[in-house]
Amino acid sequence: MEFKEVKIEIYVPEEYTIKLRDELNKVNACKIGDYDNVVSITNVRGYWRPLEGSNPFNGEVGKVCEGTECKIEIRCKREYVKNAIKVISEIHPYEEPLVNIIPIVNELFE
Repeated sequence: MEFKEVKIEIYVPEEYTIKLRDELNKVNACKIGDYDNVVSITNVRGYWRPLEGSNPFNGEVGKVCEGTECKIEIRCKREYVKNAIKVISEIHPYEEPLVNIIPIVNELFE
């Protein structure tokens, strides 16, 4: 199955959302048609347990933690994904960022 676009979901602390949006926009990852800076940001509640050997941004090794963060969603042309991942890796504060890249197959049904 061939696809031209993906949806990228990024879970990040709220204080990083604007910088991440701005930098993703610079690599064309937030552009749809004649619009740029196209993002959705949702507040979410997350749970995690840092395991032995981890260096958590937030939380304590061995204890289940919970907190709020934001889910940033963007629609991105496939050709810009590598640059988007590079930007996310440079800015994201988590040791293990949660990033989902989901193929968009809408064009198959047009």
